[in-house]
Amino acid sequence: MPRRRRPRGDLAVAAALAALALAAVVAEGGDGGAVFDYRKLSGIIIPGFASTQLRAWSVLDCPYSPFDFNPLDSVWLDTAKLFSAVNCWLKCMLLEPYNQTDHPECKSRPDSGLSAITELDPGYITGPLSSVWKEWVKWCVEFGIEANAIIAVPYDWRLPPSMLEERDLYFHKLKLTFEIALKLRGGPSLVFAHSMGNNVFRYFLEWLKLEIAPKHYIKWLDEHIHAYFAVGAPLLGSTEAVRAALSGATFGLPVSEGTARLMFNAFDSSLWLLPFSKYCKADNVYWKHFFEGKGGSPYRQQCDEAEYISDYSGWPTDLVNIEVPSVRDMGAYPSITDITEDITSSMECGKPTLLSFSAREVSDGTLFKTIEDYDPQSKALVYQLEKYYQGDPVLNPLTPWERPPIKNVFCIYGIDSKTEVGYYFAPSGKPYPDNWIITDIIFEFEGSLISRSGNSVSGKPNNSSGDGTVSYNSLSWCKNWLGPKVNITRTPQAEHDGSDLQAIMNVDHHHGQDILPNMTRAPHVKYITYYEDAESLPGWRTAVWELDKANHRNIVRMPVLMRELWLEMWHDMHPDSKSKFVTKAFRGPLRNEDCRWDYGKARCGFPEHCEYRYVFGDVHLGMSCRLKNTSTNLLQQYL
Repeated sequence: MPRRRRPRGDLAVAAALAALALAAVVAEGGDGGAVFDYRKLSGIIIPGFASTQLRAWSVLDCPYSPFDFNPLDSVWLDTAKLFSAVNCWLKCMLLEPYNQTDHPECKSRPDSGLSAITELDPGYITGPLSSVWKEWVKWCVEFGIEANAIIAVPYDWRLPPSMLEERDLYFHKLKLTFEIALKLRGGPSLVFAHSMGNNVFRYFLEWLKLEIAPKHYIKWLDEHIHAYFAVGAPLLGSTEAVRAALSGATFGLPVSEGTARLMFNAFDSSLWLLPFSKYCKADNVYWKHFFEGKGGSPYRQQCDEAEYISDYSGWPTDLVNIEVPSVRDMGAYPSITDITEDITSSMECGKPTLLSFSAREVSDGTLFKTIEDYDPQSKALVYQLEKYYQGDPVLNPLTPWERPPIKNVFCIYGIDSKTEVGYYFAPSGKPYPDNWIITDIIFEFEGSLISRSGNSVSGKPNNSSGDGTVSYNSLSWCKNWLGPKVNITRTPQAEHDGSDLQAIMNVDHHHGQDILPNMTRAPHVKYITYYEDAESLPGWRTAVWELDKANHRNIVRMPVLMRELWLEMWHDMHPDSKSKFVTKAFRGPLRNEDCRWDYGKARCGFPEHCEYRYVFGDVHLGMSCRLKNTSTNLLQQYL
């Protein structure tokens, strides 16, 4: 009798996981915590800046254009309307800078559900180009995750944190989302936040602290959140926010930099991403709420002595170097001596003054106050900064944050990409919004500082570089959340048999200092470096994953990241798991896409798990390499 053959190997994986899920009942820790199984978990996704669809909530007639805006029409992102009616489109996008109200002729609101974050501009061509979380959701579907187990919580990413709650009650809704997920599935949630979504989640935790009774705060977190995955978190801000505020950043959109700057400065959320000093903290808002009331005056920001004796506020170099005109007040009738000096030193008198600003001077508004006379937008930026950030009643987001009080925290980001860390600006002679031009850019790249013009750069480069958008010192701030003893493991990102794994156990970690593993790197090999601590902080488990060359905007689409997340979740919920973290000794294929053809040996790679199985439509040998039906044995190796 012929053997029946499954049409797809990954269906075997899903079936095996489903069978394991039925039997997987795990006690949380050993401290008498709640008991739950794999099927009870929910995944809650908090997207980043500009990663949620916005839809029109008005009727707007666009003259000289075949397109109009009607309720529920896509605004962000509809490239067809952006091309044909940019002025009309801007009316639906822009907010009033001082109070964040909508344009009188058009308003937009965030879409809801998973469709709001999977593709920003669905379409045959535009869909793949604007894909954000689609691959993530597809991965979950392939591995048998239930439809109601993945919940997206989109938000209006144009608004500052306090306005999210004031206008949309966003944080009330987010709290209810966690509570409904617990009631619906019976277990806590996994939080996946990307980029600015981490800032949103941080603000939510502080808001929640003031919303519920203090003695119930930790209990609520333990009941509703099992793990927090911080992906590409700008924990100390991003220098690109400064570039966007002063000259505009198009991010590939078909608009001019001036239009991009006009739009960026209309969104008060843009200041949420400003870089700030790691040495400056704010007054204890939690204490002030209980003893001074919620209507108190804006709290002060206190900087440690280290801020004034160190260079660059803990960043690699000065963030902003800007030229401003030199002004000499000679009066209406200058003396003959002044006229003579002007003639003899006209070159020097015409030379502009170059001013430099550190991260602290950017986040406390010193930069914008200094250029108020030369930039009409600076006054609005100072107002936004003081009202929505320095004067926020819950939290000053432009201050370093401590480890969230969640049992399991995973901080994940890319490293060693060329990342902007400083700029030189000069007046362009044009009116706002094109009144500044960038004359030079300072990059960090693999432990060194380089400038676009080739000039020498003074500074203190990080040991690695960032992810192409956020610098390394900002991404790696979460290493301070690790305890005094850390296990470090470095492995290739691609599938491997463990022969090239490097591990160091119980490495001493001093708070505030980076951990530098003494490990080798083979050329042209991309690695993942894991920093893991499950012992030195009682009751807490913390891990930091550094992915070589992972781009900030594309990291949530990386198969390598999704594989590691899946294995970690599966390992945590399995009743037979023997270690605190999933083993790194072996990484075999999990899906048909992971199998490849080994041309040197004329067979499929990983022959113990992959086999050659041609299916009509395969166009190369690698496509015909598919998983065998023994995936359950493969998954057992990760316990």
